[in-house]
Amino acid sequence: MKSPITGKEMSVHKEWRKMKFRREEFSVLFHTYLCEDTGEKFEDEIFAELNFNQTVNQYRAKYIIPTPEKISQIREQFGLPATKMSIILGLGVNSYRQYEAGEIPSQSNARLIQIAEDPKEFKRIVELSTESDQKTKEKIFKRIDLLVNQGKKNRPEKNITQYFWGDGGASSNTGFRVPDLNKLSEMIVFFAEKLQPWKTKLNKLLFYSDFSFFKKTAFSISGTPYIALSMGPVPVKFNSIYEYLIGKNTINVEFTIFKDGGIGERFSPDAGRTFNPAIFSKNELEMLESIAKKFAHTSTQEIIQISHLEKAWIDNKDSRAVIDYRLSFELNDI
Repeated sequence: MKSPITGKEMSVHKEWRKMKFRREEFSVLFHTYLCEDTGEKFEDEIFAELNFNQTVNQYRAKYIIPTPEKISQIREQFGLPATKMSIILGLGVNSYRQYEAGEIPSQSNARLIQIAEDPKEFKRIVELSTESDQKTKEKIFKRIDLLVNQGKKNRPEKNITQYFWGDGGASSNTGFRVPDLNKLSEMIVFFAEKLQPWKTKLNKLLFYSDFSFFKKTAFSISGTPYIALSMGPVPVKFNSIYEYLIGKNTINVEFTIFKDGGIGERFSPDAGRTFNPAIFSKNELEMLESIAKKFAHTSTQEIIQISHLEKAWIDNKDSRAVIDYRLSFELNDI
């Protein structure tokens, strides 16, 4: 960005600041552009959004406020428009739509929305609501019955997600996203399709995708937590995740025995399985493409060495603690 004062290119400046949201203060790595000649600092729209997201994400995590994506998912499972969902929950007519667009609900409204996620609880809310159209109610009740039955069938899938990451919500360890196995699976298919990477390289591709996206937006893509092992950052329970996806016929693995006796695992999509871009935003897809392009010709050993230069790995390599996504702001240019 060029300085509006001198017309020269400005450098990126980062400093920790206390930012206020709803009368509370949160520490934020505040991003601005610095005019070297005058000392003036400037925010563009991208940095303004990044700084704001850092602030409200901490508020969401502190009070377990659902993300806009989660709020949308809760409504969509019942097949209702945002205005109708607002009426049933007793909110302002446009409130639900605004929450989906990023406005932060009050703590009481957040709890109500979270309660509504349970189809049985939502049925009670509908029964007590001001919705007077009996046909609409009957339609909602049929949908709820369907969801209850589906929930019984999908219980094993929910259990496997809990096994990988527990019941924790969005936090700095997940990039302020709720861990999404579906998204992570598609990211794995994406790189398996594009690059047919060895397991160790694939782990780094996933790490750089999630952490680089957080560096730009203050959100991860998949919500996957990562730890630092000897060969660099890896998703938590990565071996179990790959075994699960192989068993689900999502990816294939080819084993190679090396001269030193080591065994390598190389991944490709299962026959007939292709990457599904529909669950990603445009910016998320651009990040995946960018990471694939940057590391297309990088060997496994090279990407290990690159990851060993990252503060995210250096600060956590001895503890095996989950890596705080805020260390993404310290990522080296790649």
